[in-house]
Amino acid sequence: MSEKKYQVLGLMSGTSLDGLDIAGCSFEKKNANWNFVVHKTLTLPYPEYWKNELRNAHQLEGFSLVELDKSFGKYMGKQINEFLTGSSVVYNLIASHGHTIYHQPEKRITFQIGDGNAIAAETGINTIFNFRSLDVALGGQGAPLVPIGDKLLFNSYDFCLNLGGFSNISYDYKNQRIAFDPSPANLPINYLMSRLNKTYDKDGETGRTGKIDKNLLNKLNGLSYYKQRAPKSLGREWIENNFIPILDSCNIAIEDKLRTVYEHLAIQISKPMENFQTGKLLITGGGAHNTFLIERLRVHTKHQVIIPSKEIIDFKEAIIFAFLGVLRYRNEVNCLASVTGARKDSSGGSIVMIHSRKGK
Repeated sequence: MSEKKYQVLGLMSGTSLDGLDIAGCSFEKKNANWNFVVHKTLTLPYPEYWKNELRNAHQLEGFSLVELDKSFGKYMGKQINEFLTGSSVVYNLIASHGHTIYHQPEKRITFQIGDGNAIAAETGINTIFNFRSLDVALGGQGAPLVPIGDKLLFNSYDFCLNLGGFSNISYDYKNQRIAFDPSPANLPINYLMSRLNKTYDKDGETGRTGKIDKNLLNKLNGLSYYKQRAPKSLGREWIENNFIPILDSCNIAIEDKLRTVYEHLAIQISKPMENFQTGKLLITGGGAHNTFLIERLRVHTKHQVIIPSKEIIDFKEAIIFAFLGVLRYRNEVNCLASVTGARKDSSGGSIVMIHSRKGK
């Protein structure tokens, strides 16, 4: 890699368990500005075995979890090798988010499995992983990490919103980047759809048929998390302990629960942008394909909603994690204290360097 141009693979595994996102990108710094080109993207759906392993990993005991960490890293390495088959681009770096099993920053704990050593050993490519731990050790939330990429790669938009398992938003405020999780997103929708023996609500078609239950809506809007000030972030544990019990205790049709959840999400996601002048809102992530959710967001926000190309919708996080790897490789800030609440900015990520013997 030159000092100004980098060819990197970004890996992202989200809480929705859709699959492993891989983005092959080039990054180049010209003057003070970063430019990027996406060469190839692919989502590799998880087979049922890995869905079950990842879904239940938080219940494993110590040795079994360590074993899964290594085997998942090896699995990701094999998927990368398949992704690279026939590629004319030579990638010099892998930046992997891993798959989050625990995220409890208040206890200084965050853990993403997918051992970077196993990835590097399987692929023979320098690998950076474990991006969140340093920020958490510095007293931060360890999330979200994407905002530095929003600021440097997508700065033509006033707000960047990602709709994955959770919603994440970032924007500039008083010369600082602000970012946090306004609410859940796909996770409660998928949970309710599972009660109908479906994996997700295509285009929001099922939720569209329901009716808003005001009692349920008030309970969801009254959750104490929404009263907390940023920085703040959500994890699977919060959904299981706070959100799901409210849904389960409400004796109404699943369709009505869904319709109410859609309204709740649109309200909470829009709130942080209420007091800003009209601007451009970029929406990415799997939720950007949910036409009903986007319709409700358009109703609740005054900002211009922009849905980009499918490649950016589906792979923006993987692209930005590739970029976080570049910043870490250059020992530059890739995690903002203004976003996470840490004591200071940091350059997070564990680096595994592969060295070949002469003649090999």
